[in-house]
Amino acid sequence: MKHIDSHLHVRGESQYVDDVPPPAEMLHAAVYGSPCAHGIIENLDLEKARAVDGVMAIFRAEDLPGTNCFGPIFQDEELLASSEVNFIGQPVAIIVAKTPEIARKAREEIEAEISPLPVVVDPRVAFKNGDFVDQPRTNSMGDVEETWKDCDFVVEGRCDMAGQEHVYLETHRARAIPREDRCLQIFASTQSPAALQSAASVLLGLPIHKIEVDVKRLGGGFGGKEDQATHWGCMAGMCALLLQKPVELVLNRLEDIQMTGKRHPYSCDFKMGLTKEGKILAYDVSHYQNSGAFADLSTPVLERTIVHSTNAYYIPNVRVFAAPCRTNLPSNTAFRGFGGPQGMFVIESAINKAAEVIGMPAEEIQAKNLISEGQYLFYGQPIKNCTIGRTWKQTCEDFDLEGVRQRVKSFNEENFAAKKGFALMPICFGISFTKYFLNQGNSLVHVYLDGSVGVTTGGIEMGQGISTNMATIAARTFGIREDRIKVESTNTTRVANMSPSAASATTDLNGNATICAVEQILDGMKEVALVELGVEDKSKVQIVDEVVFYDGSESVLTWEELVLKTYMKRRRLSAHGYYSTPGVYFNPQKGRGNPFAYHVFGTSLIEVTVDCLRGIYTIDQAKIVHDIGRSINKTVDIGQVEGALAQGLGWMTLEDLQFGEDGRCLSHALSTYKAPDVYFMPDDMEVRFLEDSTNKFGPLGTKAVGEPPFMYGIAVFFALRNAMKAFSPKTQFEFNSPLTPERVLMELHKDIPLIPAPAGKGVLVDS
Repeated sequence: MKHIDSHLHVRGESQYVDDVPPPAEMLHAAVYGSPCAHGIIENLDLEKARAVDGVMAIFRAEDLPGTNCFGPIFQDEELLASSEVNFIGQPVAIIVAKTPEIARKAREEIEAEISPLPVVVDPRVAFKNGDFVDQPRTNSMGDVEETWKDCDFVVEGRCDMAGQEHVYLETHRARAIPREDRCLQIFASTQSPAALQSAASVLLGLPIHKIEVDVKRLGGGFGGKEDQATHWGCMAGMCALLLQKPVELVLNRLEDIQMTGKRHPYSCDFKMGLTKEGKILAYDVSHYQNSGAFADLSTPVLERTIVHSTNAYYIPNVRVFAAPCRTNLPSNTAFRGFGGPQGMFVIESAINKAAEVIGMPAEEIQAKNLISEGQYLFYGQPIKNCTIGRTWKQTCEDFDLEGVRQRVKSFNEENFAAKKGFALMPICFGISFTKYFLNQGNSLVHVYLDGSVGVTTGGIEMGQGISTNMATIAARTFGIREDRIKVESTNTTRVANMSPSAASATTDLNGNATICAVEQILDGMKEVALVELGVEDKSKVQIVDEVVFYDGSESVLTWEELVLKTYMKRRRLSAHGYYSTPGVYFNPQKGRGNPFAYHVFGTSLIEVTVDCLRGIYTIDQAKIVHDIGRSINKTVDIGQVEGALAQGLGWMTLEDLQFGEDGRCLSHALSTYKAPDVYFMPDDMEVRFLEDSTNKFGPLGTKAVGEPPFMYGIAVFFALRNAMKAFSPKTQFEFNSPLTPERVLMELHKDIPLIPAPAGKGVLVDS
């Protein structure tokens, strides 16, 4: 089965928020953002903007009908800044006009007088100032300090990781339509309709049941629309409610990049102790997270960083310190992996530093410390159904690690200017929300009289294939064709209190809820079948390929006939299914518990070639063995692995997110921010799913696939670094990402003394 939306996508028929024909008299909004990163608003002159022909209204904080205070974890953010601004682009006013062009033209006429305050963009500076969005935390196991004396080698270092722009194809947008009796309907590009509904209730002073949020699909999300889509939906809703006319708000690419948060940049310190055989005895790490101006989702992201700080390794003595540092940047937010990649990158850096000091290949240290069945992660959860050893072994055997090692060695001996490198990346990624109450899903299933089926869940289709998975799950559970299933839009009126589509848990929660709903309907249908067939044992009734079977034998009763007979017998053909993940709990104060239903395991092998005179490089191959459990749809799952790998490679190499000391985003457009494209990806790329694997927590035995493969891309950093080491063995390279071609060049030649040009003359460079 293919992705069910693919034919709509390639023909341009898929409808997004602003593709639906607009209602009559619809107006358009534009947002005026702060021109400075930190300051007090002394005056905001709106008169010239109001005078622009076609402007209908300009709203500020005091115009909000409700409370100007919201946030997913802490209510520390204003929808519109009232007196103090905390980052460049922070919304201050909304212009509503007859066209988007008029609204943006009027925005240029706004004049702001803002008294500047000190600007902080570095999390270490914020830490020194004691400025946090929440209290720093320390999680530990064993006794790190006491263990250092037992170690043959102790290595220390620092990592600095840049953020990452989401680059979803569809920028943030929302359309709000006022309905009778002060009700409001919002069509939004959001991963969390319930969060938008709840926030709009507070900000607009309406009860939740008067706000309906509807989402058909997103043009990408990657976490960037989990919480931050709430802002734009609430702004459109505010304008529609106050003007009693439909209002649409669409950010262009420049606005989207400047005004929204990214993957959190981190600055980290590590210390690792090992035996001379390469066994890790102790690990100490400090994470300084660049949270941005407000809390947003920084604290749960940091929590994920903490619990993934030891990746796929068993270490008996661990201490993790983590501080969410407030800076004057847009509030950073969720991004595929949700803090896990940052934690994993640091421990891989520590292992590579240790490998250099001990004189042992990094992959040997990795292999010796892989976690195994029954061992405990440092936050107290035992590892169950552990397949990391299997994926590691299969990667090494299937993709000929020894052959790769010899080929790289021979190439490097034979070439001076070009060098090869390779690296492996094992992953152990937990699946569930660490906030346990979010681990619940709902599904509403209707069987119509012609045998067709409608399914509505709390899952958001954002290109990852959730609609395809829900259709497949429903069809297989019923025993009917997939083309009988229609997956409806996600709507807060049909499914209430839904969790966000995030944490790689969307298929698990909503798929299991769909199975629960289908089984409720099937229970009644089977009882009807017993009467029609004159048999007694309900457990022996099955529907296979739309035909009713009893005790393995085909009957004359078809699916369509059974549907009609069930209706005539007044048995249910609709059901609401509910599912909550069993056995998950976590105490954030103690840092202990079982936050995850299960873990996803896998291993990647990446090989690169570096032109050491110019700094440019190619990724020669990327090979992956991934534990998917039992795949629901192999085409969709392969696409998820390859797409996640592309984003991981981009984060480690090309995507250089830069901010100036004044808080201004310097990589503010796709002309200054480079994302990976098809030419950047390795020509030799292969994904193999681990065989003979299943998962009791996943619908139909599947495992989550959205986030875990992102971490495979981390291997490219160390493959590049190994190639650089082959060229310049004595150079001490930094653990700073992304490793852009420019940074590779500067790192390779940083020990070469610069010869100043003669006074008054330029420098001639012969290409």
